[in-house]
Amino acid sequence: MSLSSDLPVYHDSYELLLDLFKFIRNFSREYKFTLGESMKKEMIEMIVNIYRANSSFEKRKENIQKARENVETIRLFLRLSNDLKLIDIDKFVTLNLKLERVSKQLTGWRTSSK
Repeated sequence: MSLSSDLPVYHDSYELLLDLFKFIRNFSREYKFTLGESMKKEMIEMIVNIYRANSSFEKRKENIQKARENVETIRLFLRLSNDLKLIDIDKFVTLNLKLERVSKQLTGWRTSSK
C-alpha cells in the first residue's frame, strides 16, 4: 500500500482544494460563510475519504463511494456558485474539469478494487 500523498487522485484533489479556497475567498460575505464553508468542508471530507480508502482494504469500496458522493455534492455547489454569478464561466469550467478528473480516477480505482 502506497502513501496516500503519492496517489494521483490525492494530488489532484488537493490541488482542487487549494483552488477552491482561493476562489471562495472572493465570495461576498453573504455566501462566504454558507455556500463557501459547505464547499470547503465537503472537499476536505472527500480528501479524508481518499486517505481512508487507501488505508483500509476492508472499507476501501465504501470510502471510495463516499468520496464519489462528495464529488457530486461539490459539483452541485459549483453549479450553484455559477448560477448565482459568484464565479465566472472560465473558472467554473476549469474547476469542473479538475473535479471530473478526480471523479474518473475514483471510478477507476473503485473498478480496479473489485
